[in-house]
Amino acid sequence: MPELPEVETTRRGIAPHLTGHAVTDVIARHAQLRWPVPRGLAAKLGGCVVQAVERRAKYLLLRFEHGTLILHLGMSGSLRLVDADTPAGKHEHFDLVLDSGRALRLTDPRRFGAVLWTKDDPMQHELLCDLGPEPLGDDFDAGYLYLATRKRKTAIKLCIMDSKVVVGVGNIYASEALFRAGIHPSRAAGVLSQERCARLVAAIKDVLREAIRQGGTTLRDFTGGDGKPGYFAQQLRVYGRAGEPCTACGATIRQVRHGQRSTYYCPRCQR
Repeated sequence: MPELPEVETTRRGIAPHLTGHAVTDVIARHAQLRWPVPRGLAAKLGGCVVQAVERRAKYLLLRFEHGTLILHLGMSGSLRLVDADTPAGKHEHFDLVLDSGRALRLTDPRRFGAVLWTKDDPMQHELLCDLGPEPLGDDFDAGYLYLATRKRKTAIKLCIMDSKVVVGVGNIYASEALFRAGIHPSRAAGVLSQERCARLVAAIKDVLREAIRQGGTTLRDFTGGDGKPGYFAQQLRVYGRAGEPCTACGATIRQVRHGQRSTYYCPRCQR
């Protein structure tokens, strides 16, 4: 699943090609993704200029003067820019055609992605209004995480993957951040000291920033909006390395499951 670094990489890739350009057509080849694609988008957006391309959590927000197009990549979706007359493949469900002669094309084999429209403040949309702070923002700091985890008996890994606590820390990056912070992923969130919360916050920010610089993580076929793959997979220290030696101490990396997701950790480095 595309996580925050992949979505941010996509945003940065497509923004220069969309911002300031007018929409000439909207093509929805399938009316139902995770939710129905709104009808009449071509009429709503025809001739309208993209004002900005923003991100909130894993949602991309294409801002227009009269509303916002909300895009989500779901489990396996991707966005790329193509020449508008490029024939669409089997899983290419949606095109936003621009006056530049190019189109923003959504590919989504599982159809768990979304194309939504709101004329109101998108931050008040039902999918966004209850989200926690952005992990790279100033609001996400040691004091915030310490207060957010008090009395929580759930594993810290599940806690930092809860989008109501903090957005965008998906499975890969949670494992990597906990390793860097030296925190066992199964440790109860509520017992972490403020000092350990500070280490974890710093590790989350570092991991995400590095992943964004590397263009995300390629685990299957992820590519950014420019069609280039991400390379952070080459920097993974624990994720996907069960049975291999820890790069820090040489102990064998172990694998457990939290909430139906695989977790990787070093039993010696993480306490």
